Amino acid sequence: MRWQDQLRYRYNMAGVLEKLIAVNVVVFIVQFFLQTLGFLFKTKINFIFEWFSFPTHLQALLYKPWSIITYAFLHGGLLHLFFNMMILYFSGRLFLTFFSPKRLLNYYFLGAISGALLFALSYNLFPAFAGVGNVPLVGASAAVTAILVGVATQAPHMQVRMMFIGNIKLWWIAAFLVVVDFIQIPFGNAGGHIAHLGGAFLGYMYTTQLSKGNDIGAWSQKITDMVVGWFQPSKKKPFKNVYRNTSSVKNKKAASSFSNQEEKQKKVDSILDKISKNGYDSLTKAEKDYLFKAGKD
Repeated sequence: MRWQDQLRYRYNMAGVLEKLIAVNVVVFIVQFFLQTLGFLFKTKINFIFEWFSFPTHLQALLYKPWSIITYAFLHGGLLHLFFNMMILYFSGRLFLTFFSPKRLLNYYFLGAISGALLFALSYNLFPAFAGVGNVPLVGASAAVTAILVGVATQAPHMQVRMMFIGNIKLWWIAAFLVVVDFIQIPFGNAGGHIAHLGGAFLGYMYTTQLSKGNDIGAWSQKITDMVVGWFQPSKKKPFKNVYRNTSSVKNKKAASSFSNQEEKQKKVDSILDKISKNGYDSLTKAEKDYLFKAGKD
């Protein structure tokens, strides 16, 4: 098997979370490959930053409206990418315990939009940023923060094992990162920290409203569905000859499908109850695998 085929196979077998990380990594490689070429040939090949980063000034947004999403796939350096992807993987796996892969993408994109909007409003309203030149926004941090805060709002008392610390509640981790972002605003990268807070606000509000039966991200679901199509392999429908189509057969299949779905939901509910009482680490490997597969369905 050629390496191209192996990559394609691995991509098709990966879940939405892994594919989201892969897209960020590939964009980073292309971005800095071009930057390295620019350095070697003493020319600026920075059209990726110019056209896909989110601008400070709202007038510039009129010329590249797509940047409100695309900036969330650009990064300023290797460490910037590494820490964002590490937190995305950590929070994304927990997120998929409670929500669907489509909703993971919804949080990611809406978190990016929310972070960009708060960034733009802050730079155009607060006197502290008056006279500041164009400081473009890049990074997946706002989107990742939305996912982390979203799942922390859903399961605040979930116990997470941290190296050198031990078990700690998930909401403590989320709250710590939000507080750090807030107090770091005067000390550099103010725009980045403000964008993180925008993502955190979206994650909290989205999950809170979902618990009340309100899906505030429903308006963006069509866009998310389209993007999900990019992340999923195309399936060829086999040709079938159908000779029988009676209502009794349909009813039996429907009843069987409903019964199986009901049993799956009961099992998922019992596992979630166990998490809320004893924490995620109390689950067996089989229970964790079952939850992960159920989140993909």
